[in-house]
Amino acid sequence: MSAAPAVRIRRIAVSDAAAIAAAFADPEMYSGTLQLPYPGEAGWRARIEGMLAPGSSDHVLVAEREGQFVGMAGLHSAGASARRRHAMHLGITIAATAQGQGVGKLLMAALTDLADNWLGVLRLELTVYSDNARAIALYERFGFVREGLLRGYGLRNGQYVDTLSMARWHPRPPGLMAAEP
Repeated sequence: MSAAPAVRIRRIAVSDAAAIAAAFADPEMYSGTLQLPYPGEAGWRARIEGMLAPGSSDHVLVAEREGQFVGMAGLHSAGASARRRHAMHLGITIAATAQGQGVGKLLMAALTDLADNWLGVLRLELTVYSDNARAIALYERFGFVREGLLRGYGLRNGQYVDTLSMARWHPRPPGLMAAEP
């Protein structure tokens, strides 16, 4: 038996717009998010350009296998308030054809490393549909805890769906490194 092809994690690029739009055209992918059906490449291109613009606080990664898009995840500002700069919102989605294959784990590891070791984020926040057991288990493996239930938070396929609010505190908040004598 041969090993599965490696998954490569990299920063999102404007050239990813077509692949992301095509992936989000799959009902299994967009139904797990707050995205709408029938995404357009131009809309994704504009969103990605905004994420990559100087001064943007977005940090978005793409997972690809054999050059094909299989998922994406990002850290986004929790709001404009200076008093919320210590927090970021995490979003992640995996192509239906790649779910259950470790792609989410790789993206979560990359994002939590970025948040903890390079951005100094104290609190990561996310929302997840309460019936998405696989995603909830993944988040809990990375230290996220359930903080609340948001009743009827999102409309999915004509039904209002409850969402969990989850958060993760930095496991080792940054401190000042001791000076060399």
